[in-house]
Amino acid sequence: MLQIDSPELAKLLLSGSFGLEKESLRTDEAGFLSHTPHPFMDNPNIVRDFCENQTEINTSVQPSAHAVVAELERHTRTIQKTLAKMTPREYLWPFSNPPYIRNEQDIPVAQFEGAQSGKTIYRNYLSKRYGRYKMTLSGIHVNYSFREELLRQDFQRSGQSSYIDYQNTLYLTLAKRVAAYGWILTAITAASPLLDSSYVEKERFDGDVFQGLASVRCSELGYWNAFAPIFDYSSLPAYVESIRDYVRRGWLKAPSELYYPVRLKPAGPNRLGALESGGVNHIELRMFDLNPLTSAGIDERDVSFAQLLLCWLAATPDQPFNDRDQVQAVQNFKNAAHYDLKTVNLMLPDGRAYSVAHAARNVITLMREFYCYYPAEVQQVLDFEEAKFIDGENRYAWQIRKAFSGGFVRKGLALARQQQEAGGAV
Repeated sequence: MLQIDSPELAKLLLSGSFGLEKESLRTDEAGFLSHTPHPFMDNPNIVRDFCENQTEINTSVQPSAHAVVAELERHTRTIQKTLAKMTPREYLWPFSNPPYIRNEQDIPVAQFEGAQSGKTIYRNYLSKRYGRYKMTLSGIHVNYSFREELLRQDFQRSGQSSYIDYQNTLYLTLAKRVAAYGWILTAITAASPLLDSSYVEKERFDGDVFQGLASVRCSELGYWNAFAPIFDYSSLPAYVESIRDYVRRGWLKAPSELYYPVRLKPAGPNRLGALESGGVNHIELRMFDLNPLTSAGIDERDVSFAQLLLCWLAATPDQPFNDRDQVQAVQNFKNAAHYDLKTVNLMLPDGRAYSVAHAARNVITLMREFYCYYPAEVQQVLDFEEAKFIDGENRYAWQIRKAFSGGFVRKGLALARQQQEAGGAV
């Protein structure tokens, strides 16, 4: 754990680096998925995810939540302006759940050529194993790393002999703790309570479907493997080997098929070999829904809260996290994706069960105590998040269900048009 017991280290704690990845679907003017080729081939920050009509924005590394969200918004405006000029005009779908879908052929697998053709082959494999409908569920990944000056100073005080071993152990322990407590990030950012009926019944359009969920993609209906993975957190080689073992046994085609809310990543290309040889560079949080109530797709305060959670977890004592706890952690994430968090429980590693809302307020109370000497802005972020558990009306999912029921796609398309015009694409 980080030893934040000196003013010098405390000042450095909240000075890390951020990166965001945002997936969004392109639609036509009627609310169906676009079938045009990816129009951003010359923009390295705007790529494709699973399907040809699913844009993915990758920001650069930024020093603050404000800066990284601002960059995300700039790239989003670039997309909006390009789509507005297309004939026929297209729109950026602002929700995690997709618009109208005719059938699986309506979801064109991203087409890569030459040396990258293996990406299309892999996507075709995912299509057969999981179905293309699930692949349309879009979201945001938050990447975070601690400031090296902070880690170097803490390393010097630790008495350890190898900085890389120290850093790997710190991030491994953090990944384990996020697996135990990261459900709170699902709960605060869940924003996809409504589906169009065409997602669950072919050729049946324009019917709202609500299944008691605040986030479909993070629920039991979303992005999960058929098994609850068990990781070996004792060392980085052991952790990497526990992932490779699932590939060897045929449970995964590749490490990238491991659909887990938390990942440890190396610098550069995300490969297990690079992680093992070069060490951990940053942690990735994969449980954020698109927030259609914001132009960027994510609220800056939610990114700030993610940083506060990571720093708090890294600076507080570790706890036991056995195999049973790891299986339970997966269920906790799924439970946190429900709509009414006062009626669904989760179980923490201490063996006690709480409603998600009650457990979340307990976590935020501990964070308040930890950050009591930090600037008022920190407490304001904690106030903003705690309000979601005091009154469900403050949650994005509740607001979205209220505003977009009675025509989810039609109303969503109207919002997409408004956002395109507001982004300067007129």
